[in-house]
Amino acid sequence: MTVLSLHVDLHLDDFALSVADDLDLQNITALFGPSGAGKTTLLRIIAGLEVRATGRVMLDDVIWQDRERKQFIPTHARSVGYVFQDGRLFPHLSVEKNLLFSAQRASNSDALTLENVVVALDLGALLQRDPASLSGGEQQRVAIGRALLRNPALMLMDEPLSALDGKRKAEIIPYIERLPHEFGIPVLYVTHNVDEVTRLATRIVLLANGKVAANGDAIEVLERIDLMPLAGYLQPGAILEARATEHLHGMTTLVVAGQSLYVPGTAIALGGNTRLRIQARDVALATQQPQGISIRNILQARILSIDLVEEIFAEILLDVGGQHLRARVTREAVDDLQLANGQEIYALIKSVAIDGDLLS
Repeated sequence: MTVLSLHVDLHLDDFALSVADDLDLQNITALFGPSGAGKTTLLRIIAGLEVRATGRVMLDDVIWQDRERKQFIPTHARSVGYVFQDGRLFPHLSVEKNLLFSAQRASNSDALTLENVVVALDLGALLQRDPASLSGGEQQRVAIGRALLRNPALMLMDEPLSALDGKRKAEIIPYIERLPHEFGIPVLYVTHNVDEVTRLATRIVLLANGKVAANGDAIEVLERIDLMPLAGYLQPGAILEARATEHLHGMTTLVVAGQSLYVPGTAIALGGNTRLRIQARDVALATQQPQGISIRNILQARILSIDLVEEIFAEILLDVGGQHLRARVTREAVDDLQLANGQEIYALIKSVAIDGDLLS
């Protein structure tokens, strides 16, 4: 496991960032939070691009900067690969020459080969093309390849999908997902998109108002209702882990703890695993097995807790075969149905509430 130790401060006219945390970087860690939280600023500090920051940045036992000791390793000497929102390819160089430029400046002699990266990112057909002729998704694949060829100890990705439409996002996400496994390089991934976090992240660092509000397992952080106000627009919900078992009539069957969910057709291979985030507002409850309704997603569950967080609504945490699901219902419904902790219940989820685009 790679540990990124951050004890940094940055004070600007209208913003202050103060982070003192050790981040366990396993596979892909999402640096998540609302716009203006300081995500990109923190990423720039880690990369050595923000020279006004004070404090210490250390990756494992290598100190990248320590202002008290007057140590500062410049960006080009830090073992990082940086992928920006817009790719930032050299427009006057072909794709191949963009990649070779980075390979020639690799941080150590055990650099990945150009062939390795070209094959892994399917760049072979693009090598002789100019960046201006590439689609947004193709440009980001090249940018990822260029960052990889520095053979970094850490990949930094700053909202690399923000400029892409849904189709292009779905195309490039599998490449990002495979990076830690194929190359053994942890990724710190900046985003404010919860669907990307659900699909990609093993861990989450939630940043709010320039401070770390939470740091831990992605599933656990995203189901905490106490963090929702800090995440801005994020609605309460929970992540379910599932396995694809069938594609039929434009729908995919996912098995969750031995029970079936039916979602709009996805590209996930049969037998493949995926994660999906269900918003609490899209879950209804029934005390008896429903009959004669159009909703096909009906999961047997057990009530773990009932939180009366608002004057009108209650947040219900459910256990589904060891996994968690959230439902938002009115307080009146809690009283009418006589809901209580430990009660067996049925959770109803509309298939149209689940976006299958990123489940692949």
